[in-house]
Amino acid sequence: MNYAKSNSSQTLPREARHSDIAGARRRRRFRTYGIAAAVVLAATTASAGYLAVAEPPSDGGTPDAPPQVHGSTVDFTVRGGTARVDTGSLRVTGRAEDGASLPVSGAAAQQLGKPGAVSVDGDTARWSYPDKKLTVTAKSDHGRLRMTVHSDADQKLSWPSTAPGADGALQIPRGEGLRVPVSDTFWNSGDAGLKDSEVELSGGLTLPAWGYTQGKHGVSYIVPEEVGTSLGFASKGDRLNSTARHEFSRREQTRDYTVHFSLTGSSSVSSAADYRSYLDAHGKLRSLARKIKENPEIGRLLGAVHAYAWGSARTAKGVEELHELGVSRLWLGYDADDQPMDKAAVRAAQGHGYLVGPYDSYANGQPSKSADNPSSKWPGSVYPDFCVRDWKGVIKEGFGGRGCYVSSQAFKQAEPGKHYLADRAKKITSNGADSYFLDVDAAGELFTDSSEGHRMNKKQDRANRLERMRKLASDDKYVLGSESAGAWAAPVLAFNHGGQTPVADGLWKVEKDKENWGGYAPQGEPAFFFKEAELPPALAKAMYDPRYRVPLYETALHGSVINTDRWEMPYNKLPAQKTDRALMSALYNTPLNFTLGDKNLKSTGKEMATLQRYFEPLHKAAGTERMTNFRRLTADGTVQRSEFGDGKLTVTANFGKKAYGSLPGGCVDAQLKNEPRPHRLCPAQQS
Repeated sequence: MNYAKSNSSQTLPREARHSDIAGARRRRRFRTYGIAAAVVLAATTASAGYLAVAEPPSDGGTPDAPPQVHGSTVDFTVRGGTARVDTGSLRVTGRAEDGASLPVSGAAAQQLGKPGAVSVDGDTARWSYPDKKLTVTAKSDHGRLRMTVHSDADQKLSWPSTAPGADGALQIPRGEGLRVPVSDTFWNSGDAGLKDSEVELSGGLTLPAWGYTQGKHGVSYIVPEEVGTSLGFASKGDRLNSTARHEFSRREQTRDYTVHFSLTGSSSVSSAADYRSYLDAHGKLRSLARKIKENPEIGRLLGAVHAYAWGSARTAKGVEELHELGVSRLWLGYDADDQPMDKAAVRAAQGHGYLVGPYDSYANGQPSKSADNPSSKWPGSVYPDFCVRDWKGVIKEGFGGRGCYVSSQAFKQAEPGKHYLADRAKKITSNGADSYFLDVDAAGELFTDSSEGHRMNKKQDRANRLERMRKLASDDKYVLGSESAGAWAAPVLAFNHGGQTPVADGLWKVEKDKENWGGYAPQGEPAFFFKEAELPPALAKAMYDPRYRVPLYETALHGSVINTDRWEMPYNKLPAQKTDRALMSALYNTPLNFTLGDKNLKSTGKEMATLQRYFEPLHKAAGTERMTNFRRLTADGTVQRSEFGDGKLTVTANFGKKAYGSLPGGCVDAQLKNEPRPHRLCPAQQS
């Protein structure tokens, strides 16, 4: 979000910088990929013949039977049926208890050679591919099929591949989540920005889990260790399919590749329910209630909307005006420029129960004399000594070609003596700020650093980031947020800006069009954030059409971390999407994100106050609860229902134009347990 005060037309804010990064990452063309695998069943229920999810499947209570070898195939008992692995090709086929056959995975794309004989030791089957130096172990594990492929050499494996039938739908954790009918003409075209793309699980997707449904059944895939694995999408015969690709690397410590497969039901969020069950069973899910107990200040996020302040919105007077407009719960952030919120403004905000947090980034380094923003300036010779370098010694250029990416390993090694990060945090919150937004760290674009003196691989980079985020949250007691956080970062965060937006490639081109989207001036109210914009129809459809949106992230992580939309796409930026976004906010029990400046403080503040007052009792009741149900109540998907905490909150949203029973189109009803009447919101009537 930083830009140079004196030359804003030539610099990039953090949103645009990340657009360049993410765009490059997502534009890599599709290739043939690979994975190693596993299988589970998610308990689901159907309502009116449409999609529903009940309790996530328990990871216990089902005894794991030993594998059964039949020549070149091995059968495994999984929850809801069986999974058969063809050792000649790694093809996996599922058979549900009602006799239905499901394609769990196609054959590996690479020729594996003749497999060795299958040996069984207790509950584990093992075989090898001598020609490829691969060894496979597989077993039934808590109702899933768990498969691990070990490689003795650096190489790539494309597997598993997913190709549902013509009536199937993929569940893709892009942003909050998408349900993509595999035969849908739009999603099989280039306009949707999905086919012929490949994304890393550690950064391009918000969860390392995906799946599909077909009729009454489905399959989910979980890759517990994301690093080294990517997921690609292609269209064949006008039908969308996905293939995972894993890169075995000694240096990256990715010579072992594990995937869990599950047989599921018809719910459009069954893969995410299965992943949450996995996290629960393995102690990897840290609840928001626990975080609040450890740091009560996090509790102030419940019922709060989020906003970034510019100009007069950063002043004590601006804060008072927001309170007078009726905003009672708010996370208020500001950019790391030369005009931060002062102590008086922070005191005023905190006096009204708001949380205040600066934006910061540890990812970019530039020469101190020419750096275009304070967060890229570091003491001494941090730049260029701490820059990430490739194996040739070439510096990894930073955002938009500015400076360099700074190595987390270099900071880790220097911190005990130099305190660069501790001093930065202390300085940037010297105004009394009690929250902290650390950009990039949780976004998952991990680096390998070949620099002499601070070498690291991607797993080490991730561990370093988790360590410094954990320090900010647990030791320093900041209410911590980060950018587009993947599931791996959720345990250390209280909130996540950007993880809800299912970004399509076309967004980056749109954001670079300053005439229509807006540039980075004036300083007090940059058009990039404040100018109303219209998305091209295809982009709007790919990102915001409620018929394709599903709450995968919330199904997996609601009640653990609070998720919002991207900061450069605040609620007031896209007028055409306002109603749908407000309904989704209520349906998913997630806060809206705004920008406030000199000209819109009163108008947007008034609208924000109305939406915040509606959201507050719902989020206070269910913000720490898990999402226990999600349904599409109509065949076209325009009416949807969610449930939190086993009925503590039930929300019905009508995204259509026609009434659904007594619920008008464009409205949402939220029913709190033990209250006689639902809370109704019709956003278009609030504008």
